Amino acid sequence: MADFDLVIVGTGSANSIPGPEFDDWSIAIVERGTFGGTCLNVGCIPSKMFVYAADVADTIATADDYGIAASFDSADWPAIRDRVFGRIDPIARGGRDYRSGAECPNVTVFEGDARFVSDRRLAVRMGDGSTESVSGRHVVLGAGARAFLPPYRGLGTVPFHTSDTVMRLDSLPSSMIVLGGGYIACELGYVFSALGTEVTVVNRSGRLLRAEDDDVSAAFTTAAQRHFDLRLDATVTSVRGAAADFVYANDGSPSGRGNSYTVEFTRGGRAESVSADVLLVATGRVPNGDQLALDLAGVDDADGRVLTDEFFRTSAPGVWAFGDLSSEIQLKHLANAQVRALRHNLLVAEGEVDGPMRTVREDLVPHAVFSHPQVASVGLTERDARAQGLPISVANKPFGHTAYGWAMEDTASFAKLIAHAETRQLLGAHIIGPQASTLIQQLIQGMAFGQTVDQMAHEQFYIHPALTEVVENALLEL
Repeated sequence: MADFDLVIVGTGSANSIPGPEFDDWSIAIVERGTFGGTCLNVGCIPSKMFVYAADVADTIATADDYGIAASFDSADWPAIRDRVFGRIDPIARGGRDYRSGAECPNVTVFEGDARFVSDRRLAVRMGDGSTESVSGRHVVLGAGARAFLPPYRGLGTVPFHTSDTVMRLDSLPSSMIVLGGGYIACELGYVFSALGTEVTVVNRSGRLLRAEDDDVSAAFTTAAQRHFDLRLDATVTSVRGAAADFVYANDGSPSGRGNSYTVEFTRGGRAESVSADVLLVATGRVPNGDQLALDLAGVDDADGRVLTDEFFRTSAPGVWAFGDLSSEIQLKHLANAQVRALRHNLLVAEGEVDGPMRTVREDLVPHAVFSHPQVASVGLTERDARAQGLPISVANKPFGHTAYGWAMEDTASFAKLIAHAETRQLLGAHIIGPQASTLIQQLIQGMAFGQTVDQMAHEQFYIHPALTEVVENALLEL
């Protein structure tokens, strides 16, 4: 049994808490998987490295549009994979070694699965089967989220991939079924499609990225037909496979060679099915609170999402939570902002720094989808603004109305802005097209600092003929 000043569960953004201000605190860090959390190991960073390779392949494949003779012949999947994880895996190992080493003498690392047994006390099931008991004056929960597995008949009887495993396939599959139509499905489906896999997306909604603004979602769904065989408005009835054909990689996951999966579903009252070598389940992520025995510590949750106040305090004194485990918005940049505020609040709670405690506003948290085309968004969609009864003005400007858009031969991308017709504040911004995640940053800044659309349009220069002129044109229309 070991008692600490602080117990941290999870090594994603939570791993940034121990710093010089905490040198006189005894700290336990508990990690059941790989150091670095979702973003580093199975999420943001590796997926975008794969997306970049896919973008290069797609650029080659479409070079003829610009009078350039080029052809995309094939992808060396192991080389692409090893470039990604050859950088990421050493970072994860380095994080573990650093926290376990002499550089952090006040930190003890427990590699195991933690669950509460009482107030601020956890039992940690270690990798060797033993159990350690740890308690903290403060406990910070940063245990993240995991892939959601829908209750489709047969899904539990065959091996399948999620975003946690599919990027480590031994070889590029010739065909793939993707279940889902959100950002994970659209990003990873695009990666495999661009590199040469025949991808079929089976989605229960009539559109991809349905959480986006309706115009963006519709445009993306149309554009995605170039990459995917889309089976929309589909109700999955069963998943099956020829188990004798399954081939496994060294880590025990299905390798994608020689496998045979069939997904059966109905659309419009008619039965359909598709078959492929690999099955990717990309139907979202759920918080891990249901795996922590929260009730034994008096920590309130809603279906596994830990409930907190604006300062990241849970219902149990001394227990804090943040990030994907507690926020309805599961994004790394939000978790990073939250953990910076939380570490300050820990020091305030102990009287080591003066208050007040800090919070993080979530109304202007932006996001991006790194598929093809790219999508970026911040603030309200048009349907949300109208549902709230707000007086709005809407501008929608195509990339092709700018000189740089002409250069790209872009006829489908656009920037859509929603402003309050009376206050002139920008309520929402939605961009679909090349570099959307970069183009939107100026609008995020303007919204954060309270600029009106008139100020954003007129009180600065826009470089001609840069692609940023599409943002200027939309603001000018408003």
